[in-house]
Amino acid sequence: MKLSIVMPVYNEGKMVRRALGRVLRAELPSGVGREVIVVDDGSTDNSRLEVKKAMVRDGNRSLKLLEREHKGKGAAVREGIMTAKGDVILIQDADLEYNPKYYSVLLEPLLAGKSKVVYGSRLSSLRFSLWGRNATVFPSHYLGNKLLSLFTGWLFGVVVTDIETGYKVFFREVIDGVSLVSDGFEIEPELTAKILKRGFTIYEVPIKIKPRGYTDGKKIHWWHGVRALWILIKSRARWM
Repeated sequence: MKLSIVMPVYNEGKMVRRALGRVLRAELPSGVGREVIVVDDGSTDNSRLEVKKAMVRDGNRSLKLLEREHKGKGAAVREGIMTAKGDVILIQDADLEYNPKYYSVLLEPLLAGKSKVVYGSRLSSLRFSLWGRNATVFPSHYLGNKLLSLFTGWLFGVVVTDIETGYKVFFREVIDGVSLVSDGFEIEPELTAKILKRGFTIYEVPIKIKPRGYTDGKKIHWWHGVRALWILIKSRARWM
C-alpha cells in the first residue's frame, strides 16, 4: 500500500525543509510506502528553493514538487490530490502545527477496516479555558470550529468534532469522481461535506498540535469561518 502525502506550501521558507524532514522520517505501519507531493502555491519567498534542497537530500526517491501560480490552499490541495498515485491520501500542512508522528495513529483505523476516512481531531479531548496555564490558544477559532462542527453534524446527521482539522486521511475511492472546487481554506468544509454526502463515516482520533501565531505566518482569519458555513449549506443543498 502506498500513502500519498499532499503538502500545500505558500511562503513557508522558514519551515518547509524541516517539515519535509519530519514527514520523510515519520514511522509508517509495516507494508506502507510513501510519496510526498509538495504543491508550491506561488510562493514569493525561498520556499521552492528549500523544497529543492530537500529533494536533493532525499535523492528524488519519494519527493515531488509541483509549482503553480498563487490561487490558494484549496487549489493546491486539489492539484496534489489529482497528482497523487497512492491508495491513501493524507494532507499535511507545511508549518508543522501538525506533527507527522501521528501518521501511524491516523492510518491504523484505515488499515483495520474501521473506516475509509480518518480525521485527526484537535478538539475531541481539548477543554476550553480562557485563563490559566492551559488557556485555549485562539479561543475565537476554537469556538468557531466547534460551532461549524456542530452545524455539520446537524446538517448531515453525524457526530464530528473537528471539520477544520488539517489532518484528513482517506482512501482514494472516497473522492474518486468528486468535483472539488474550492481554491481557498474552504477546501476543508467542502471535503467534509462531500465525503459525508457520499455516505462515508468519518472516524476521528485525538491529536495535539503546536499552534503558531500570525507573526509566525498563520493565515486563517474569522471570515474563513463565514465562507466555511456557506460552503456547508450549499453542499448540503446540492447546489455544488
